[in-house]
Amino acid sequence: MPHTQFLVLDALPLESGARLEQVTVAYETYGRLNAGRDNAVLVCHALTGSAHLSRHHSGESHPGWWEAMVGPDRALDTQEFFIFCSNVLGGCYGTTGPTSLEPGSGHPYGRRFPTVTIRDMVRAQRRLVEHLGIRRLHTVIGGSMGGMQVLEWAIMCPELVASIIPISACGRLSAQGIAFNFVQRMAITQDPAWRDGDYHGTAGPQAGLALARMIGTITYKSDQCWNERFARKSCPEGSFAIEEYLTRHGQKLIARFDANTYLYLSKAMDLHDVSSGRGEYEEAIQVIRCPALCVGISSDFLFPVYQQRELVRLLRRAKRPAFYAEIASNLGHDGFLVETAKLAPLVRAFLSGLAPGGRLGWGSGHYDSR
Repeated sequence: MPHTQFLVLDALPLESGARLEQVTVAYETYGRLNAGRDNAVLVCHALTGSAHLSRHHSGESHPGWWEAMVGPDRALDTQEFFIFCSNVLGGCYGTTGPTSLEPGSGHPYGRRFPTVTIRDMVRAQRRLVEHLGIRRLHTVIGGSMGGMQVLEWAIMCPELVASIIPISACGRLSAQGIAFNFVQRMAITQDPAWRDGDYHGTAGPQAGLALARMIGTITYKSDQCWNERFARKSCPEGSFAIEEYLTRHGQKLIARFDANTYLYLSKAMDLHDVSSGRGEYEEAIQVIRCPALCVGISSDFLFPVYQQRELVRLLRRAKRPAFYAEIASNLGHDGFLVETAKLAPLVRAFLSGLAPGGRLGWGSGHYDSR
């Protein structure tokens, strides 16, 4: 990407006790940092996302993954905010990860790359915040794995975070979520072409990665969505239309993503538990003191709405300014990416409430887009 910038860190200690001696962080920025250095908005991406949120100008051909949310006069208004996003630690879009060259060997890390966690991702992002000269983050926002990072930001760096907006996220991944991730990783590692992660110079486990993506895609929708879109429609060659759809999405990921990266990032999601090393879950959540807008998608069965409601309930129990908004949608987990017309006004209302004289949140603490 022509607008991608890179920050090189000397070293980064990891939660596992390992240490990466040299780390590159790929990032993109939108808008300008104000004189007070406090209008910054950090957007955290999900599993296969990147730092490319939106086009930087009208002539740019490659759209971003949150195009409808970031830009002039959009919910994350580049005329008002300095918006930035970095590819996560362990990623494959420019930030150091399994595809990066291991110092001293001249070969990609592959499975020699150390385990990374959501907290490690935040540590790398914090170094970027320092590099950019940001004094305070107006908000940190993200969905799915991005929402996990958002929660850790509020716990790990409370002095830097003015507010958070976790979307379709949780404080700890459920058994169901771990199970789905496990079978996706098995799809990759059971492919003979994976070669124990050492597939450098070969095509790699394309069949395994495609199958992992197909499994994941099933969890990103809802039963109603699948039935309304495909039902039992068939293709001329006799296969079901939904089979063709899943196959196509599997093939699309092969062209843009790395199998080992998929293993590492999905495992980071499994390990996500804000209470790990911090005592009881409720106590860990209540470390969050800044205003929080937790958004759920009504038909999301991968990150069900009870998880976002629980976050708000625990925060409000401790008298924190926390609010829940539910987007009525049949699109399932994908709703956080697709239902921008419903998400945008929620984000705008919340951010306007943070401004001087603004009214923060909704009286009951709950809002339903229906």
